[in-house]
Amino acid sequence: MQNRIPVIEKIMSANDRLAAENRAALDAAGVLAFNIMASPGAGKTSLIEQTVQRLKGKLRLAVIDGDIATSLDADRAAAAGATQSIQINTGGECHLDAVMVAQALPQLQLDQIDLLIVENVGNLVCPATFALGTHYRVLVASIPEGDDKPYKYPGSYREIDALVINKMDLLPYVPFRLDYFRQGVAMLNPGVASFPLSCLTGEGMEAWLVWLVEAQQRFKSAR
Repeated sequence: MQNRIPVIEKIMSANDRLAAENRAALDAAGVLAFNIMASPGAGKTSLIEQTVQRLKGKLRLAVIDGDIATSLDADRAAAAGATQSIQINTGGECHLDAVMVAQALPQLQLDQIDLLIVENVGNLVCPATFALGTHYRVLVASIPEGDDKPYKYPGSYREIDALVINKMDLLPYVPFRLDYFRQGVAMLNPGVASFPLSCLTGEGMEAWLVWLVEAQQRFKSAR
C-alpha cells in the first residue's frame, strides 16, 4: 500500500497538470465547457439532446461523448444538432480523464464553438475524481435511482457546480423522498444550483437552459 499511494498521487498530479492545459486551451478559444456526470441511465444523453435542440441557433454547441464502447451517444448528439460531435471510447475505463480530453480537443474547431459539453462515462464514483479542464461540473441524478444517492456517494455531489434532477415526471409513481434527497445534497454542497426537470416532458428545462446561457454570457463578458 505504501508503494501504491505515491503512484496514485503521481497519476493524479499529472492529470491535474494536463487538465490545466485543457482549460487554458478552452479559455484561449473562448469556449465554455461543462463536464456532465451521472450513473448509467440517469439521462445524460437525453439532457444533452434536449439542450442541443433547444439552444440551436442561439449558441454553437459541440459535444465530446465518453463511453466504454460504441459511438451511439455521439451519433445522438450530432442528430440533435450539435455543430461538432466526437466519441471517445475508453476501452474499459470507467471515466474520462484529462489525457483523453486533450486528445479530443484538437479534433474540434474551437473557434467555431461557444459551448462544449463533455459527457462522461456513466459512473457515480470515478468521474468525480478526475479533472478534465472543464469550467463546470454538472451531475445528473434521476428519480428512479433512489433518494439515498447523496448519502451513498458523497464525493460525487460535493464538488459539483450544478445538479440536474431528471425524470421528475416519475415522481408520483416512485418512492422517492425529494426533501430527504435535497437535505443530503445541502449537507454536502450548500447552495448548489439545482434543476428538477424531465427530459421527456420538457418540464423544468427552461431554467436549466437559462442557467447555461447566463453562464456563457458571464464567461464571454469576463474575457
